[in-house]
Amino acid sequence: MVSRRDTLKSLLLTGMVVGAPNCLRSLHAAEPATQALRVPALETGRLVFGERIFDLRLQSGVTRFYQDVETASWGINGSYLGPTLRVRNGEQVRIHVHNSLDEDSILHWHGMNVPARSDGGPHQHIAPGATWSPQFRVRQPAASCWYHAHTMHKSGPQVYRGLAGMLIVDDEHSDTLGLPTEYGIDDIPLVIQDRIFDRDGQFVYPERMQDHMVGVRGNTLLINGTLNPSFRASRPLTRLRILNGANARNFTLALSNGASFWQVATDCGFMEQPLELTQLVLTPGERAEILVDTSGSEAFKLVNIPVPEPDIPYYGLFTDLLRAMDRQPFDILEIHPSGIAVTGMPALPDKLATIEWLPESAATAVRSIRLQMGNGPGQGGGLGGGPHARREYGGWGGGIHKINGREMDPAYIEATIIAGTTEIWEIINETPMIHPFHIHKVHFQILDRNGEPPLPSERGFKDTVNVPALGSVRIIAHFSGPGDPLMPYMFHCHILEHEDHGMMGQFMLI
Repeated sequence: MVSRRDTLKSLLLTGMVVGAPNCLRSLHAAEPATQALRVPALETGRLVFGERIFDLRLQSGVTRFYQDVETASWGINGSYLGPTLRVRNGEQVRIHVHNSLDEDSILHWHGMNVPARSDGGPHQHIAPGATWSPQFRVRQPAASCWYHAHTMHKSGPQVYRGLAGMLIVDDEHSDTLGLPTEYGIDDIPLVIQDRIFDRDGQFVYPERMQDHMVGVRGNTLLINGTLNPSFRASRPLTRLRILNGANARNFTLALSNGASFWQVATDCGFMEQPLELTQLVLTPGERAEILVDTSGSEAFKLVNIPVPEPDIPYYGLFTDLLRAMDRQPFDILEIHPSGIAVTGMPALPDKLATIEWLPESAATAVRSIRLQMGNGPGQGGGLGGGPHARREYGGWGGGIHKINGREMDPAYIEATIIAGTTEIWEIINETPMIHPFHIHKVHFQILDRNGEPPLPSERGFKDTVNVPALGSVRIIAHFSGPGDPLMPYMFHCHILEHEDHGMMGQFMLI
């Protein structure tokens, strides 16, 4: 049996939220024990002369996360989060994004292979009252992608307030697999986020140095914007499209009854065959599709398992924060099975996809990407022993984040890549904390992590990868065209506060 506590909101998260006005005592009487999981509206757009058109509005509003408490929030076509967009491989798509907020914003189509001018990055912005209309042809297989704010220096607070949503790609092959596909019935998106509320039930986005250092981590869990969610299954097999939509928190997912589940997809599409698991780690920005046995009648929960305390030979505030990170058990989703009696697990496809594995010999270039933090005023590291002590700068902290020795500079291009070529990137983490590394546009394969093969759960196409503390990951990617000599793509840590404070770079595809 997996150990747990009632909910994330009741946990003491030590230095990560101490000092923030996060006490919920005044709201406990209005808090529901459980409430039905909200499922984002499904938006398929409208067809106009063969083009699928979506209309999205970035807007402010109020949301009742707690009973009888109105929380100021942002959303897309609603008060919090956005609809799930659904497109098909081969379609021509146009998305009208109108900004009715009082500050600039932009939306990035995370996991989508789109032209640079439609990608939605910090070089692009939608002014208040303006509309941005990216267009692209869908050129990728079925996958669970997402979209979110990617505004220069403001990705963290804008996503935190609610500017994010799921994006599903279908194709002809996925139609033949016989997997659960009835949206909201047996095909369920789960956007997992953590937030901080003050005594009045309003969001708190902390701006302290320690939150810049490790990323903003909340003490209240929301799933699709639902507090204490419960899902009642109506089919013996349920497909969960899980997105780690948190700003910084990693999740280690398991079922409270110890049962197995089956992973069928990574970030960018199906795996070769279903993978039986009892737990699965997702860092911010990563997605996975899993199948859960929801026959029978005994309720169970999707839960988070705490990671062991790391052995860090350093001292100081940053080290204290690292030792407390992701060490809390909590419930994510209560699941009530369908009550449908079946004999054994419903049949799964023997083969999900044929993956063309990229050989290292296909690469025409090898690049090193170094993720760096520190040069801060004595936040730890300098007093510790070991080969990685930072005596020369006095600490790992200071809220400074870099790639290859440089904070994000909109005028600096790290790499210029010829469209149609294949490259190997070695992502080297020079810090004592995990960084989820995301590359825009490209879908890559993991070659190895610290010289060892990737986890079985990562055997497929990815766009975000877990780079371990003081470790490295090698990936291989084919950079398909078309190129654009005037608009770059981004690569960055997907801890949003790290991205906002410098751990981001640019490449040009020409």
